[in-house]
Amino acid sequence: MLSKDIGIDLGTANVLIHVKGRGVVLDEPSVVAIESDTKRVLAVGEEARRMVGRTPGNIVATRPLRDGVIADFEITEMMLKYFINKVGGKRWYSHPRILICAPTNITSVEQKAIREAAERCGAREVFLEEEPKAAAIGAGMDIFQPSGNMVVDIGGGTTDVAVLSMGDIVTSSSLKIAGDKFDSAIMKYIKSKYKLLIGERTSEDIKIRIGTVYPDGRNETMDIRGRDMVSGLPLTISIHSNEVQEALWDPVASIVTAAKSVLERTPPELSADIIDRGVILTGGGAMLHGIDQLLADELKVPVLVAEDPMSCVVKGTGIMLDNLDKVSKRKFG
Repeated sequence: MLSKDIGIDLGTANVLIHVKGRGVVLDEPSVVAIESDTKRVLAVGEEARRMVGRTPGNIVATRPLRDGVIADFEITEMMLKYFINKVGGKRWYSHPRILICAPTNITSVEQKAIREAAERCGAREVFLEEEPKAAAIGAGMDIFQPSGNMVVDIGGGTTDVAVLSMGDIVTSSSLKIAGDKFDSAIMKYIKSKYKLLIGERTSEDIKIRIGTVYPDGRNETMDIRGRDMVSGLPLTISIHSNEVQEALWDPVASIVTAAKSVLERTPPELSADIIDRGVILTGGGAMLHGIDQLLADELKVPVLVAEDPMSCVVKGTGIMLDNLDKVSKRKFG
């Protein structure tokens, strides 16, 4: 039985898996539905996501990763096992080497938790790699040359900003503000302005369909339904793109500040390279309307959204699996 190498982008919002020789074979939401009294897993991934906010009291649809780290160890392990079995079953699956991507600033305790979860899923060896490095490689940057490359990876739980050269991170910053915080900012705004309660899925819809972070970037409206806090009854209201821009201002300003501070700490030679090459945006948050324009205005350098930004990290793990000898410096004992 052949053991395959597996690359995993263990994201707060989605888990993506790359199997050597087969490419990206799985992309599912990081959600698990469990029965609260028996702790029995009822659904994982897309099926569980559909249950979020819609389950009876004894079923809980939970996201075991929060802000880029494992919030619930047991459920993360169940979820990983489920996904790994789903992509390979027992057919070819025999103690693979697993490369997992994690945010740059996770603690050694969190690193250990991720490694143990992978080992319990049957990994022969576990490699941990920094997310922005994998994102840059997956976006097609050649980070092994002595020149500066800058990547801003906006995921579900964390945003990682990094300047890379010679295959390593020169300056970086990681903040727990990303897609989830955008959604909750929209929920909060609508609650305070309209006294209307909406769920996570509705606020995500708003962000995708009419959201923008660039002043007057979009001129669209959308009807949304929720629960009126005053009457307690269902209510429909109409909301405009400009309101979403206002709602998202704070979290997005934090990302701009982080990107500026990374640029300010970058050696001048590498800064010159970044002016030539531009900054690459990866992760689901890169698809937020107007974020590339806003960053370009604020940083005074070209900003480009990577092709298929959602899968840059997992594609990067795939390329790293082919070059594990270069990568294995950071291997854990």
